[in-house]
Amino acid sequence: MEMLQDAFMQRSLLAALLIGITAPAVGVYLVQRRQALMGDGIGHVAMTGVGLGFLLNTSPIWMATLVAVVGSVIMELIRAYGKTRGDLALALLFYGGMAGGVLLINLTPTGSNAKLSSFLFGSLSLVSPEDVVTIAVLAALVMLVTVGLRRQLFAVSQDEGFARVTGLPVRLLNLLIAVTAAVTVTVAMRVVGLLLVSALMVVPVAAAQQLARSFRTTFALAVVIGTGVTLTGTTASYYQDLPPGATIVLLAIGVFIALTALAAPLARRRARAAETATRVCDAAVPAVRRPADDVRV
Repeated sequence: MEMLQDAFMQRSLLAALLIGITAPAVGVYLVQRRQALMGDGIGHVAMTGVGLGFLLNTSPIWMATLVAVVGSVIMELIRAYGKTRGDLALALLFYGGMAGGVLLINLTPTGSNAKLSSFLFGSLSLVSPEDVVTIAVLAALVMLVTVGLRRQLFAVSQDEGFARVTGLPVRLLNLLIAVTAAVTVTVAMRVVGLLLVSALMVVPVAAAQQLARSFRTTFALAVVIGTGVTLTGTTASYYQDLPPGATIVLLAIGVFIALTALAAPLARRRARAAETATRVCDAAVPAVRRPADDVRV
């Protein structure tokens, strides 16, 4: 294929593959915790890190990772120890990150504004070999946590009270989820862009939930969907000269709509099968006849 002969597309496809695996792997826990918009807040904080990286002439990805991790930890600590609800803590993170990003954009030299825009919306041509190495290292760390600690993370995401009773370090696990989400945002920002990365963390999971009936199946199917849409979207953006982030997200939403339409008749079929099985069981088990009350006067 002509596309594979270009070095920058080889790097872009590899980065897209890693992003397609890691984003849904973290997103499944965020959806379970009803924190689907957490990626948006972290993305705006990471925007501050990117601007700071350009301003200080350091690696934007590593600076964005550092700032995003610090921001996610602060948000989780506010949620756990403060009097502020989780959604308000997320709003503080969102607005603070946006304000910091706007300020740093104005302070950044004019020549860096175009590069900053590539981080906001994604760019295939600017994915460097160093970016691929960084993305691979961070993606490996994310998968090590999300797969290696999947039982503990699922328990704390499903029911914190039950996880605490069983002796799990709930606060540490909550911090770990927040940190992995922050790292995932910075992993995906090169291809998808900071403003759309949250969609890649959430939409494949929502699509997988239409068919899956267990957490394990949801996890696996979400990763498959995420990988498929990132590779397909990256390929389409190359041939049609489309923005990669928007293309990937729209493909993911299309998969969600298709699976939702497919899941409706499957759900009705399962309901009819369950009703039929119940009737068969009722017919097979004879009714117990109650003896008449022996009333003597």
